[in-house]
Amino acid sequence: MLKLKLLLNQWLTYIIRRLHNSFYLYLSALLTVLVLLDASVFHVGENMRDRAFDMMVKNRIMAPKPDADIIIVDINEASLSAMSAEYGRWPWPRQVLGEFLENIEAQQPKAVVFDILFSDADVYNPDSDAYFDEVIASTQNTFFPMLRLSEANDHLSQVTPDMIPGIKRTGLIADLDTATKPIAIVLPHFEAALNSNHLGTHNIYPDKDGIVREYRLWHDENGWVLPSLPLAVGNFVENSSDSLPQNMLINWRGKPFTYQFATFSDVYADMASKVKKRPPNEFKDKIVIIGSTAPSLFDLKATAMAKAHPGVEILATAIDNVKHNDYLKVWRGKTPYILMSLTLVWLTALAFFRNVDRDKVTTIFGSSQIILITLSYLAINFTNTYLDLTGPIAWAIMYFSVAKIYALANDRAMQRLLANDVESGKKGAAILLMPIVFETQEPLSDSILKKLQHKIEHELHQQGTAHQQGTVEILKGTQSGIWGLFSDMIIVNWAYRHDDEVAATKAEQNAKKLGEQLNQLVQNTGIPSNTTVRYILHAGTLNTAKPMANQWRGLFAQAIIKLDILEGENQ
Repeated sequence: MLKLKLLLNQWLTYIIRRLHNSFYLYLSALLTVLVLLDASVFHVGENMRDRAFDMMVKNRIMAPKPDADIIIVDINEASLSAMSAEYGRWPWPRQVLGEFLENIEAQQPKAVVFDILFSDADVYNPDSDAYFDEVIASTQNTFFPMLRLSEANDHLSQVTPDMIPGIKRTGLIADLDTATKPIAIVLPHFEAALNSNHLGTHNIYPDKDGIVREYRLWHDENGWVLPSLPLAVGNFVENSSDSLPQNMLINWRGKPFTYQFATFSDVYADMASKVKKRPPNEFKDKIVIIGSTAPSLFDLKATAMAKAHPGVEILATAIDNVKHNDYLKVWRGKTPYILMSLTLVWLTALAFFRNVDRDKVTTIFGSSQIILITLSYLAINFTNTYLDLTGPIAWAIMYFSVAKIYALANDRAMQRLLANDVESGKKGAAILLMPIVFETQEPLSDSILKKLQHKIEHELHQQGTAHQQGTVEILKGTQSGIWGLFSDMIIVNWAYRHDDEVAATKAEQNAKKLGEQLNQLVQNTGIPSNTTVRYILHAGTLNTAKPMANQWRGLFAQAIIKLDILEGENQ
């Protein structure tokens, strides 16, 4: 078992020393491939992005306020219960909605938006339908939804885009057959609603995880623009820009029931009452949305803000976003995700590859991740921009973690080599120590010592094969007590078989060559010009039958004594 452990340690050390800093480049190349695969196939980063967006938008401290001019007239459970005695359960006769619309219009609202799909005639109340149609015809600001069905049903439809009043072409259409291709869509039953040209889809499309984060403002139907209700209302009340995106990332105003709500049955009863209790101009210049939050009518959606968000309030939020043009802007495509991920990964790789001070890399990396997350959170609070950095940050953390483990394993492997670099069946290993002392009036900083360490390691790497290279350690002069007398010191050591004369000669040659280059290596490191550099070579043998730690301490003490007392031999 001991031999196997020694062989495993030697193999691990050999691999690490062969790869050296090239490992960091290989790792970054591997993560580059994984990022590209994720962006095109797996979409793990995309899911992380959505979760981060949900958390940030739900916990904003500076959420925009809902438009005070938007009022939702709610057909809630209280309304269904209050009106069931006279009109039965839902759906009510259209006369009820006709009377309601007629009374609302008397207050001169800016727009009245029905979030109710009137797809079929009420065969039991034709007069009621006729009355509602007449009321609609008398208005100029009433909007009705249409429902775009699945494209898989297009071949079953007899409705073509040119049959839908009010929709426009995106430009010249070369293929007339395509332009007149049927689309599966449910239109309002009432002729006055069709003739009003105030139609829009009220489809809500959740993301792959079932969460609503975007609102589709328009559909491109073979060259025809099929607007949504928010886009149609926004263009009517504010003449909104035509440059709005097809899929708008919703800038939520808050949790459900953030907007002004009025219970339908209360408003309807007050309209019929001789003694009015509600303000006579309650809906003047308002955008009145008539819809339902009643769970029994099944218009609840999961959103970034809540698991059950009323569809009518999602519609209100989308209208609010379009009206104020303050929807959230974000790079949600593959290209930004790939570029940001690879930038963070390769910058981190460059720091490890260039042997930047490891403590400094850790500090800078940790600080940068916190800064990026904070920046993203501040942006979504104080601007209408969502900086999507979650996926890229995750890739950078993954790279940093593996690189850090490799760097620590490298250090441990070198330590094991010094203690266990003994051929199976031999009694010991020879060690050549080279303590290098930098004597200054003030202790050298960590960054300067580590820069010197990296320069020496690079020089040793250029001198020979993996098993002939030395290892480099730092002994700081800032220890407390008598340990401070050691000054700032770098210890270079070579380990080889005790009976290998060739390896011993090569190690001594490398050490002497390093000594000749010391003055050149310390240049441009920030070391004070009055610094004295001294070194000595000391060889010894370690016996595996005795405790290694004791032998290492003795060998080190002998080298320090030789450096201070017998240094004249090498001067």
